[in-house]
Amino acid sequence: MANPPINLLIVEDNEKLRQGLKSGFEAAGAVRVVADCSSGEEALSTCLRAEPPDVILMDVSLAGELNGIQAAVAIRREFPRLPVVFYSIQDDDAYYRDFHRSGILSHYAYVRKSNYLLPQMVVPLLKDAIAGKSFIDPEIETRVQEVRHKDEQDPMTLLEPNEQAVACMLASGLTNEQIAARMGFKDKRTISRTNGQIYAAWGLGDSATDEKVARTRAAIIVLSGRIVVWDENGDAKVMNEHRDWVPWVVK
Repeated sequence: MANPPINLLIVEDNEKLRQGLKSGFEAAGAVRVVADCSSGEEALSTCLRAEPPDVILMDVSLAGELNGIQAAVAIRREFPRLPVVFYSIQDDDAYYRDFHRSGILSHYAYVRKSNYLLPQMVVPLLKDAIAGKSFIDPEIETRVQEVRHKDEQDPMTLLEPNEQAVACMLASGLTNEQIAARMGFKDKRTISRTNGQIYAAWGLGDSATDEKVARTRAAIIVLSGRIVVWDENGDAKVMNEHRDWVPWVVK
């Protein structure tokens, strides 16, 4: 007895490619395209409006506000671990960042569109995703890890929005009084308290007893755009690509 066809939703904003994929899958016989659309918002609406598909083939770059990763997160919030196969020709940090932060662990594949454009090449990925497996193109995995490492080095990710604004003005040389005025605070002590949170988040708490040292080091961190630590001798270190702390040589 033949296996029933896979019910597939295609999300692709290039209409010519979307129709080509639809025709190719239908000709192959193993897949039934139950719906197709061009945006993540429409994909979510489609899944909510009727019985969800067995799996989604999702371009990462889409028309609309949501990219493919964000759309999948929204869909899987309603339908946990609904299988999704992502494909993309875009090499954009934002997509890799969204994928890393999505927390997607299983029932997915993420591949380069140029390597998996033919329907017969995509069908095995669809089946594996339905089976709960995960696959990511090695080149994409490398880029995801590069972006993750870059983000770990971004000191601003450790601060709340209000603290980020204060840190930038601190690095611009503004006094607490000037920062308080620009932020609209009546009490300049609010900035002192915020500075304390910034110092703590960036590991400058030990030097906060000398506020000038902590303030200077915080400014250096903002201007360098990376986490810097100082040992007891005052030597600065940064993390390399192997996640080791090494001396920071300023050129």
